[in-house]
Order: sequence, then structure tokens, then C-alpha cells
Amino acid sequence: VQLQASGGGWVQAGGSLRLSCAASGRTFSSGPMGWFRQAPGKEREFVAAVGRWSAGPYYEDSVKGRFTISRDYAKNAVYLEMNSLSPEDTAVYYCAARDGRIVISAIHRADQYYYWGQGTLVTVSS
Repeated sequence: VQLQASGGGWVQAGGSLRLSCAASGRTFSSGPMGWFRQAPGKEREFVAAVGRWSAGPYYEDSVKGRFTISRDYAKNAVYLEMNSLSPEDTAVYYCAARDGRIVISAIHRADQYYYWGQGTLVTVSS
């Protein structure tokens, strides 16, 4: 099983980036796919997720209204459109997936996901 994340890069504050994550080796239509991020010196934190059968989406409060997550079940992929980026969004972004249902109240928990991508770095300059 492999999750391949891409789309990170450098952008000025106020700019936009679109992250992509393509999964192979297993389909995840029965479970959630999402994005987490980890800034230097900080814990990995939840960003956004979509449950099975398009349940949600769910967002961390600081990205609501700026980020949009979407899934393509046919392509076994998940995307994160990020707008109005700020330096506080600088982090390594990881896609994550779980092949099985999840309690929605736990969809933000990193320990509930079985598979992880390698991470893609997003750097936002002021």
C-alpha cells in the first residue's frame, strides 16, 4: 500500500496551493481519507478529512473557509485546496487513510489512520 502526496512548495502569504494524494495497493472507499500537518517543533495535527461515502467534510477550525478537501473515489485519491495561506500554515503535510469505518468523533485523531503518505512540505513566506 502506498500513498503518494504531491503539490507542496513555496508560496507567499495570501497565495494558494493544491495538494494531491494518490493511493495504490488498496482502495479506501470504505474509510476516511484526510490530511494532517506537522510544523517544526510541533505535534502532528489534523487538518481535514472526508469519511466514507463522502461523509463530512471535517476541518480543523483554523483552516475552515480557507481549505477545501475533496475525494475522487474512482481514482482512490484525496486533494486539499489551500487558499489564503499564512506563515502559520507552514508545515509538512501528510495524507492519511484507513480502510474501514471510523467513528466520526475520532476522524481527527492521527492514531486512527493506518496508512500514511511520505509528506509534502508547504512553506508560506510573509
